[in-house]
Amino acid sequence: MAMAIAVVGAVGLDLLTKQLATRFLDPDEPVKLLGGAVYLSLTRNPGAAFSLFRDFTFIFPMIAIVVIIWIGWMARTLRSVPWGIALGLVLGGAMGNLIDRIFRAPGVFHGHVVDFFSLFDPHGQVFAIFNVADMALTFGVILAVLLELLGRQRDGTRLR
Repeated sequence: MAMAIAVVGAVGLDLLTKQLATRFLDPDEPVKLLGGAVYLSLTRNPGAAFSLFRDFTFIFPMIAIVVIIWIGWMARTLRSVPWGIALGLVLGGAMGNLIDRIFRAPGVFHGHVVDFFSLFDPHGQVFAIFNVADMALTFGVILAVLLELLGRQRDGTRLR
């Protein structure tokens, strides 16, 4: 149940914020928030984080599909709420960006991901511009690493 809530929450919030960003943000006019600590700066990213591998857009949907299948396989033995949240966030993040890759221009499996959060610089010069799906993926991976370090197993048992 925790995994399903995390997935639905991550995908839903990602889709909503991307819809709002594409509707209300102008790529040429970033919005300054929190004294310049955060900017809302609309961009479409054909690559991975930091726009890396922008010429290999077709690979990212395949990676996302593999991640989704792998998490689905792991979920069969899932009995831990924290692990459900961690895997749900990773799954939701992968699905959010996969939706962009499939349905956004320039075409199926070549779509560009909508990114709009920028830290400390309106154009991503300090840190990559990102979206809610990226945040979900990041927090899910951090939580999974923490659970591993603490010896928490997906079946709810502890190693230590």
